Amino acid sequence: MFRHLKIGLFSASVLALTAGTALADFELNILHINDLHSRIEAISKSDSTCSADDAAKNECFGGIARVKAAIDARRAELEGKNVLTLDAGDQFQGSLFYTTYKSAPIAEFMNAIGFDAMAIGNHEFDDGPEELAKFIDALQFPLISGNTLAGLNSPVADKFKPYIVKEFGEEKVAIVSVLATDTDETSSPGDTILFADEITYLKEAVAEIEGQGIDKIVLLSHVGYVKDQEIAAAVDGIDVIVGGHSHTLLSNTDEKAAGPYPTMVKNPAGQDVPIVQAYAYSKYLGDLTVVFDDAGVVKTATGEPKLLDASVTPDEAFVAKVAELGGPIEELKLKEIGETAEAIDGSRETCRAVECTMGNLVADAMVDRLSDQGITIAIQNGGGLRASIDAGTVTMGEVLTVLPFQNTLASFQLKGSDIVAALENGVSQVEEAAGRFPQVSGLKFTADLSKPAGSRISSVEVKEGDAFVAIDPEKLYGVATNNYMRTGGDGYGVFESGGQNAYDFGPGLETVVADYIAKNSPYTPYTDGRITVISATAAPSDDTTAPQADATTPAAPATEAPAAQAPAATEAPAAPETPAAAEAPAATATDAAMATAETVYKVVAGDSLWKIAQATYGDGMMWSKIAEANALRNPNVISIGRELQLPPQ
Repeated sequence: MFRHLKIGLFSASVLALTAGTALADFELNILHINDLHSRIEAISKSDSTCSADDAAKNECFGGIARVKAAIDARRAELEGKNVLTLDAGDQFQGSLFYTTYKSAPIAEFMNAIGFDAMAIGNHEFDDGPEELAKFIDALQFPLISGNTLAGLNSPVADKFKPYIVKEFGEEKVAIVSVLATDTDETSSPGDTILFADEITYLKEAVAEIEGQGIDKIVLLSHVGYVKDQEIAAAVDGIDVIVGGHSHTLLSNTDEKAAGPYPTMVKNPAGQDVPIVQAYAYSKYLGDLTVVFDDAGVVKTATGEPKLLDASVTPDEAFVAKVAELGGPIEELKLKEIGETAEAIDGSRETCRAVECTMGNLVADAMVDRLSDQGITIAIQNGGGLRASIDAGTVTMGEVLTVLPFQNTLASFQLKGSDIVAALENGVSQVEEAAGRFPQVSGLKFTADLSKPAGSRISSVEVKEGDAFVAIDPEKLYGVATNNYMRTGGDGYGVFESGGQNAYDFGPGLETVVADYIAKNSPYTPYTDGRITVISATAAPSDDTTAPQADATTPAAPATEAPAAQAPAATEAPAAPETPAAAEAPAATATDAAMATAETVYKVVAGDSLWKIAQATYGDGMMWSKIAEANALRNPNVISIGRELQLPPQ
């Protein structure tokens, strides 16, 4: 499999960059979505399909009919102005609509909306390049990705472009795209697709575009918020970045956002580059207005994502089409399989960083299903869990929204040393909120994030009878996972190379989980300390059976505003709940920093980098200064108790 090829392919929210009046300002309005993930129907506060009860309470969000209505309404308001409508990738995978119909309805809806361009997302390869080829053939607008290289024998060879150029009168705007280079691990592109290093490609692509006399370049990326900032800091010539992949909410008004909209990052020439993203699952429509001067330099960048709640009336024609498509699958979706006493948290903020209740449910269900076959351990990738389940009646539709990938239950035998190696892979990219984070059953482990990737796992224990004992490196253990991971997906190559007596064709994982809920109804979600994550600054503990008090914890799980205007620290993950204004904690950065001029600050519950910067410097936008001073690889995760250096202003 090809990875990270570094090759040459060719030989506050308002930014005022210049003073005075430009000779010929050019205004560009960008409407954008990302990571819709087959949320064709409206969704609930937990990002799963909206129920009839939710609809009756006006608690539904998004859905493709609202996306259509919101874009149409905004275009009408911008009549006569320059408008780009963009999708930053990952339309595929995430609901029964994709499972049943694959890409055909997606293309129909997107054509009717009238997008100008879409980036290829990693999940566009989930059914191989063959399904992507069908999708491209059906689209009436270009799909783009510059660092995705298709071999001549690939089904998508010559079917997509690296970039396009849009003309607005005499003005030209280039739209270039890149895709995450680990797509060969997170999806199924096959051996005929190569992924070049994003920054290497973009430096050469920008030079080529500028060589054509084009001085306005928009990057439509599918690499994630953190990588977008790295690109902006490394590549001159990119004027705006419209991103996806990390499901990041940026906002100037919502305290749960991961940063301001737009987020500004200086490029090597010292010019600020605005970066935007609009969460995921059709819940928001990004709306950015950029003004360029006559030299193609960004003067101002302003905007705010629009929440697509009940105030947005869905497009009637789309509603009818969605109902038509939903008819054949409605009976299955509505099938009641059991009850849950509390909400089951499957949010990416939790399940990709720490033990989560959805991870325990799925992993426990795997072991339970195969316990009579000698299986005692299960490992499930957190990225394979795509939604939460609300308290109360659980339907098959909800389970399929959590587990939309049609994975099967896989079983095999694996040496203890290889299990440890697999766990090392699982925690190797916690800072990037990578999907490989291991949710487990039948074992306990500690991950120390102060250590380098590959050396983070300690004190691995396996369950034998009613007790836990240290894992034996030479012993063979019976392990369950999903077929995607068993064949090396998400970096779990050791499952493929070291697995013995493997069987990858068990029942569908969604069936396994549905049966387990039914068997244990009413199911009570729980965590029990099977996973301990020690933050990069916390001292390791001898106690490996309970979570550390200052263990790394993610931002509050995604709800209506899923991700503080800088990343937040929380005491513990919580199940999604109806969005509400954040309550002021007992002692936050705002209180503490105003009372002292110390240069070291200890993070407490409720803090975010934005709040700390606001209290310390009087400017929340300086959160990035704190992040840089403390080498925070993922500012979305700051651990309670961590001491932060607050550099001089």
